[in-house]
Amino acid sequence: MLPDGYSDVPAGKLATVVTCLDMPAPPALRADPAPQPGVRLERVAAPETGWYRDLYRRIGAEWLWASRLTMADAALEAVLHHPDVEVHAVMKDGRAEGLLELDFREEGVCGLAFFGLTPAAIGNGTGRWLMNRAVERVWFGQDRAPVRRFWVHTCTLDHPQALGFYIRSGFSPVKRQVEIFDDPRLTGALPRDTAPRVPIL
Repeated sequence: MLPDGYSDVPAGKLATVVTCLDMPAPPALRADPAPQPGVRLERVAAPETGWYRDLYRRIGAEWLWASRLTMADAALEAVLHHPDVEVHAVMKDGRAEGLLELDFREEGVCGLAFFGLTPAAIGNGTGRWLMNRAVERVWFGQDRAPVRRFWVHTCTLDHPQALGFYIRSGFSPVKRQVEIFDDPRLTGALPRDTAPRVPIL
């Protein structure tokens, strides 16, 4: 347990407050926004690691996502090609511009492993539309065993609207944690000029 007051973070590290959220039952779906021309959701079976990392980076670099950039190809493939992990891409005009990754590897549970959009798909309701598709797939997918819990984590390095978005979508905060990790701009996983709002120390 961290003591009350300030705790120093070592140089070269980042610290973020993580909020853990649960959805123990299907919520009422929020109304879908008006359909966006050229946008569809496509399941990607056994995604190639280069394709996946490109999309992951275009979505998450600004928020300092790096965990999937540093995994060895074999380790990443073991996750992405697992029969109980689903990767879905938001396709806009033929290019992947969003990621929905659902992890069903724990019996009766689904983790929203990664959820996000590139700048090209933000700001027009596509996020709400994508979350509705996620909720439908998790709770009402006919080809999977029923789940009893749907969970997601977000943190203070994520988009500032992420936590509120998840709560409005039917998730409830259940736990708070502090995560300390190597700054990916210093390890080479991301360029040093990424996310200038977060100073490098």
